[in-house]
Amino acid sequence: MFTLIIGGAGSGKSEYAESHVLGLDGQRLYLATMEPFGAEAEMRIARHRRLRRGKGFLTLERFVDIGSVPVSEGANVLLEDLGNLLANEMYSPAGGGPEAALGGLLSLGEKCRHLTVVTNEIGLGGVSYEGDTLRYMEELGRLNCCLAARADLLVEVLCGIPRARRRRNHAVSI
Repeated sequence: MFTLIIGGAGSGKSEYAESHVLGLDGQRLYLATMEPFGAEAEMRIARHRRLRRGKGFLTLERFVDIGSVPVSEGANVLLEDLGNLLANEMYSPAGGGPEAALGGLLSLGEKCRHLTVVTNEIGLGGVSYEGDTLRYMEELGRLNCCLAARADLLVEVLCGIPRARRRRNHAVSI
């Protein structure tokens, strides 16, 4: 099963994603994708570590090439988040580009029992961008659309309130 959770910054999407995965039976793997590239990133990483402490997640930090992550067949994987993964694949010297992000997710989804991906809605800001920023936003939008079309469960989180946008052939409660 594949769940995609989307929302703006500070929307509560990460908290919802964790509670969603905690409701699943089996091993829980938290796949963290934010590179600790500066003080602000390190603060955000520390905050997320504190929030999930004691919740039963095995945490693995992987910034690129997530398709090669060793995952047991019965695992429930929470990937936090697609925006960071895409930026790493696009701009890190070790990255393989946007297609590597999509290919890695598809590979990861084939290996585990349930994949939950957190992603950002960034297209509602009403600001015009150029260059690399515009390219990144277009790629994230493309990936979000592609993954939303594949999702068994698509959830939008707004102001901490989750709303199912798609459910496919599964009994799911929100």
